[in-house]
Amino acid sequence: MENYTYNSFILQVEGFKLPQDSVYLVFFLFLISYIVFMIMNVGILAIICIDKNLHQPMYILFCNLTVSDIIGSTHVLPRLLSDMLLPPSERLISYYECVVQAFITHLFGTTSHTTLMIMAFDRYVAICHPLHYSAIMTNKMMIKLMVSAWGVPFVLVGILIGLSVRLNRCRTLIENPYCDNASLFKLSCESSFINNIYGLVFTVVVFVGSIGSTVLTYTRITFACLTSKNKSLNSKALKTCSTHLLVYLIMSVSGYIAIILHRFPQYSDYRKLSAILFVIVPGGLNPIIYGLQSKEIRSFFSKLFLFIKHNSVH
Repeated sequence: MENYTYNSFILQVEGFKLPQDSVYLVFFLFLISYIVFMIMNVGILAIICIDKNLHQPMYILFCNLTVSDIIGSTHVLPRLLSDMLLPPSERLISYYECVVQAFITHLFGTTSHTTLMIMAFDRYVAICHPLHYSAIMTNKMMIKLMVSAWGVPFVLVGILIGLSVRLNRCRTLIENPYCDNASLFKLSCESSFINNIYGLVFTVVVFVGSIGSTVLTYTRITFACLTSKNKSLNSKALKTCSTHLLVYLIMSVSGYIAIILHRFPQYSDYRKLSAILFVIVPGGLNPIIYGLQSKEIRSFFSKLFLFIKHNSVH
């Protein structure tokens, strides 16, 4: 008969089940990935703050995505790295810390979607209404968009986690590399029917909202390009929209995989890996994709390179 521990405030994180001879290899791969990830994202933030040419709505909105990625990786990877070096029985976390981690996990994922939604709106206004862009994308509008990008997920995720916190717990094992909502309500022996219903509604609202707004936005942009004979407009639309769409697809696909694998316990190892890749891959690729596409960011690096070269000569 299974032993139950009711409402324990100390939980055990299952983490990765790795062969002993591959622990350090995986540890260093994740460590290097995290270091590169942070250098690129913090670097992009610094560049946007330093270069006045980048003080535009598109880049300011992109800063929100970068901050979200930094938070999403930092709340998971350092603890994951420390857990990998410990035996399974010592991978412990307090219940309150687990709740905070689960909240940040879902806030990060949801904010990524809402931020990409407002970035799509920005591109729509810039391409379809270029003459009215400065009148629409005012400082006041930017504040409203950024507050919405963070405020709506904060409320939705707060309800999601609150429904799990209300349940009494009879288990202590987190069947994941880190805490998320599914891990929390799986600790309970009570009915999680309401959690499942709200979780399903939450997922549908976020994904349908983001997919619907993206499809609508790009349909309008495509129509504007087809009816316009302005080659410069079409070229600009192709560059900016392809970048945004690529970032959106990478994030969505990695998120879908993690959610789908939660429904198949027999693939738990693949689910754990996909959960980590969802934290690393989109945020790691975003600076590269936007950096390569952005003429302003490329120009900044060119000036920086010439400055360093000039100083090294003298």
